[in-house]
Amino acid sequence: MSQAEHRVRLLNDWGVIQPGSRILELGCGQGDCTEVLAEAVGPSGTVDAVDPASLDYGAPFTLGQAQGQLSSGPLGDRITWHQASPEPFLHEASKNGRTWDVVVLVHCIWYFKSPEILGSILQALKNRTSTICIAEYALHATHPAASTHVLAALARAGLETHKLESDENIQTILSPAQIKDACASAGWKIEHESILTPEPALRDGFWETSTVASGDFLVEIDSHVKDERAKTYLRAARDAVLSSVATTGNIKDTRTMDVWTAVLNPLATE
Repeated sequence: MSQAEHRVRLLNDWGVIQPGSRILELGCGQGDCTEVLAEAVGPSGTVDAVDPASLDYGAPFTLGQAQGQLSSGPLGDRITWHQASPEPFLHEASKNGRTWDVVVLVHCIWYFKSPEILGSILQALKNRTSTICIAEYALHATHPAASTHVLAALARAGLETHKLESDENIQTILSPAQIKDACASAGWKIEHESILTPEPALRDGFWETSTVASGDFLVEIDSHVKDERAKTYLRAARDAVLSSVATTGNIKDTRTMDVWTAVLNPLATE
């Protein structure tokens, strides 16, 4: 239940999801947040859940299995799944004049293949909604044991810059400050923002750290990185993760880093 409980905290922090709302969720994945959103909007609300990933992606359940289970449950008639990338989906939505009360991006921004994608999405959402809700990792650790997750995320992001194709959780890392800059450039203002410290049961930090601590990370460096200076940096970044794990005591004690949340509204135009 930790994933669902985390998303309930996000909705409570935003405070803008109301019964009857029409919600667009970008980067829905297996539907962890979709389920919480569908419950929140009630029987008169709707959730359009968008994700480009293959339906056979994911473990222990694939996207197709997880989404199918939600569709066959009591919330299924509130959810419409769209296997599509956000930008083409929003282009079609613009042509059809579709709008939503709230658009949600939860832990999906780091999946984007380039930093420009976020700006493009934010631009495309103008006139499609009046409210955007964002939640992404903050690159900040209130709990000392979450510092390892921060280091692991930066190491993974450094490696991903050398890959042409990837399905890793982190492909383009953006800090809250960078996300806010993208929002302002696209004509959105921050109405509310906060930092949440995840509960110990949220294991994302442990999972991410495990992939960097694994010997497979070194194999990936040799496979994808040509520049020797970059290789040296990435190996040192991994060593920093291992050192942090040693300080914590056990990799299983790694906590998940803080989460930055924000509610956006359009900037006033003259």
